[in-house]
Amino acid sequence: MFLGEAFRFSVQALRANPIRSLLTGLGMVIGTASVILVVTISLTSRDYILEQVEGVGSNIIFAYYSSAGPSEAVADADYVKLADIDIIRRELASDIVAATGIMTNFDRMLVNGKERDVKVIGTDQAYQSVRNIVSSSGRFLDQSDVALRSRVALLTDKLAGRLYGGRYAAIGQIIKLFGLQFTVIGTFHEKVETFGQSEVESETILIPITVLKYFTAVERIDPLYVQARSARTVDQVAGRVRQILESRHRPGASYHVDTLTAILNAVRNISLILSAVLFLVSAITLIISGIGIMNIMLVTVTERTREIGVRLAVGAAPREILIQFLAEAIIVSLVGGSLGILVGVAIPVSVQLFADVKIPISPVAILVAFGVSCLVGLVFGMLPANRAAHLSPTEALRYE
Repeated sequence: MFLGEAFRFSVQALRANPIRSLLTGLGMVIGTASVILVVTISLTSRDYILEQVEGVGSNIIFAYYSSAGPSEAVADADYVKLADIDIIRRELASDIVAATGIMTNFDRMLVNGKERDVKVIGTDQAYQSVRNIVSSSGRFLDQSDVALRSRVALLTDKLAGRLYGGRYAAIGQIIKLFGLQFTVIGTFHEKVETFGQSEVESETILIPITVLKYFTAVERIDPLYVQARSARTVDQVAGRVRQILESRHRPGASYHVDTLTAILNAVRNISLILSAVLFLVSAITLIISGIGIMNIMLVTVTERTREIGVRLAVGAAPREILIQFLAEAIIVSLVGGSLGILVGVAIPVSVQLFADVKIPISPVAILVAFGVSCLVGLVFGMLPANRAAHLSPTEALRYE
């Protein structure tokens, strides 16, 4: 018997019981679609989380004063200073994109008819690019603002809305900070929402750091931000930043220097574990589908025992019987797997059409799903096909 004849007979047998064939293949549809959807969901969630973490700033190194040592009293000179930023910019110019820092203070303002403390951050022109700050209206601080100690300010979008009704209405307004008048030149927000976990809060004002330092008792940069040129050199640059800070301050002063690399690696590891768990669940679904195929094929072999006996009696080889029943299992598995792939791809594509969300579809997942569906049909169809091939012709013909 040629393979073409085996598949033709298999199709005829499946068409003779369409409902049974449909329900048998439905398990493969669900299992294959779940494999693709699991991989798609895993990739989408991983990319989203990584985007959120990296949105804080790419290749970021942050540093701040930690302690003076167990037996030393804290001295003002231990803190990170503006001069430290200048030295880092000069010594690491070839390895970094920018270096910046912030100083923080608070002042009372009338917001929505109530006096409250508003955070005031002093920084410079490099802060926007290093921290991925989005300028939503007006302009950001520039080098002349910092060098000339200009009395200009930027408001967060939320604070601008509460003070003036909107971010565009805030441009050109005069606000009073520390007893001085500042002109609002722009509004801003973080590229990704940090939910108050960064220095930027919902009601925050940015002014030149050269101005704010006159309204703080101690010059203290906390934190110092450095943006490395390449992700490969982040750890190396972080080590150099620590060396520079420790060399410029008294012995015993400790500085915390960290990167987002550990967080990014943790996110990737968590995503990998989650993907493995979800993939295992979908694999179990495929195995259950395979068991369903095997069960139905065993029932089919039992129902067609006399037919098998007749074929064996007229000269059909056991190998040909095996191929025919194995072909039936593979056809059910392949058709179900193909429909499952269509469903698994159609769902994320439909979501992208109706929602502005980028959902990556992995070609590898499609190939793996198709290959697994073929393997399931082959493995779980082997037992029924082997049983059919080894039936005794005499006993098969006597079967009622």
